[in-house]
Amino acid sequence: MYRFLLTPRWWGINVFVVLAIPFCVFMGTWQLGRFEDRVQTHEQAEKQPEPGTRAAKPLDSLLPVDTVTSGRPATATGTFADQFLVPGRELDDRTGFYVLDMLRTDGGKALPVVRGWMPGDTGRARANGTVPPAPTGRVTVTGDLQASESATSDGVNSAGGLPGGELGIISAASLVNLVPYDVYDAWVTLPASGIGGADDYGNGMRAVPAAAAQGSGLDLKAFQNLGYTGEWFVFAGFVLFMWVRLLRREAETARDIALGLVPDPAVSTDADTAAPNPVPAAAAGGTTADAAVAAEAGEPAGASAGTSARNE
Repeated sequence: MYRFLLTPRWWGINVFVVLAIPFCVFMGTWQLGRFEDRVQTHEQAEKQPEPGTRAAKPLDSLLPVDTVTSGRPATATGTFADQFLVPGRELDDRTGFYVLDMLRTDGGKALPVVRGWMPGDTGRARANGTVPPAPTGRVTVTGDLQASESATSDGVNSAGGLPGGELGIISAASLVNLVPYDVYDAWVTLPASGIGGADDYGNGMRAVPAAAAQGSGLDLKAFQNLGYTGEWFVFAGFVLFMWVRLLRREAETARDIALGLVPDPAVSTDADTAAPNPVPAAAAGGTTADAAVAAEAGEPAGASAGTSARNE
């Protein structure tokens, strides 16, 4: 009954099932692992003390920025150079911009320093002269370390087309073409009481709180991984279900053919394609010999038969 499994059609189906089910299970397991990693990272971050309560360390000792060093107080010494405004940033449901200054360190590289947030429009702030300048001379700043932003980070403007002196994404890749010196692949945000921080100026400038490191919390992406896990396992179950359903239907059809309940499609096809039986010459009104004579004379077989009858 199950010899149909050896047909080329079922060989193709079986090979697809054998490959599809392990692939779906592998992808589901991988997505589940991604979710578990995010949960573990979140639990580790919860057990760590608040970054702001830790002692500040030199910047170079905390690089590269990861989920452990993100938010840690970092110190750097140098002089402030170029200033940029980062528009479209929100704080307490209000839209404004960051005031970012480049700190040229003793090593020659520059560290982006977000000194604070101001409400309103960047163009109006520049026109009114309300953007506070950076401190002059050699300074040592201490701020919360942050990883470079990307196009998928919250609040960034990756569309481009900003006026000169403005920046959409705080990252070394965005700044490398704007300044003539190397830039750290990180940035810091100053507390309100820090040198050059919000407390040193009026005009509504406020300190920017440090953001949690990407991948350190149970955000939407973590639950997307969990949802994808369920989808891949459902796909694996669906492939198995359809294979069993096709197998049962094919087996039932083979059983009905064996019992004579339904005609065999292969036999019916052979019968339909066979040539029809020739009509006997006698049924056409003459014998085989008459048909041969008529063919030689170029006459129809019936006419030859009629002539023979009259001659008799």
